[in-house]
Amino acid sequence: MKTSHLNLLLHKNLILVFLCLLCSIPTTWCSASIYVTNSCKTTLYPRLCNKALSKHAGKIKGSPKLLAMAALIATYNATQTTSKVLRELRRASECVEVVGDAVYELHQSIKRLDHSRKGSRQFFGQMDDIQTWVSAALTDDDTCMDDFKAVGRRQVLARGFVYTVARLTSIALTFINNYAAL
Repeated sequence: MKTSHLNLLLHKNLILVFLCLLCSIPTTWCSASIYVTNSCKTTLYPRLCNKALSKHAGKIKGSPKLLAMAALIATYNATQTTSKVLRELRRASECVEVVGDAVYELHQSIKRLDHSRKGSRQFFGQMDDIQTWVSAALTDDDTCMDDFKAVGRRQVLARGFVYTVARLTSIALTFINNYAAL
């Protein structure tokens, strides 16, 4: 099954390249789109990654920092939405609280990544902070998931939101780790 999934991704890349050549789509957009697709293959959730980030390929432009930033922003936005949904569904206060903590941690990560400069004396310290905050956000998501024992329509809806946020957080952490390791 894994081989067929990789073959499918390879075929998608070939089709994208062919369409770019055939339709005279600017090659910068095409190469940026292929960069996002290939980068998403390195995550645990390539489909979700592509869905969340492919629309930002033109802004990412093959930059590992911008890829990490786009993933962080997508995660932050989804986490904010999830926090609101959990409050509206009147989920257990611990779950609402830890997802709120994740919103704060992701926001701090975005600010720190935006100000990070590769090669500066502070870079590795900044990356350590970002990795810690995003890892903490992932732990917060997991803690919230533990709160869903009962099965009901509201619980299934809330769990789906938290599950997606946890996956997006994992994707963002992958790209942050990759950027820090360059």
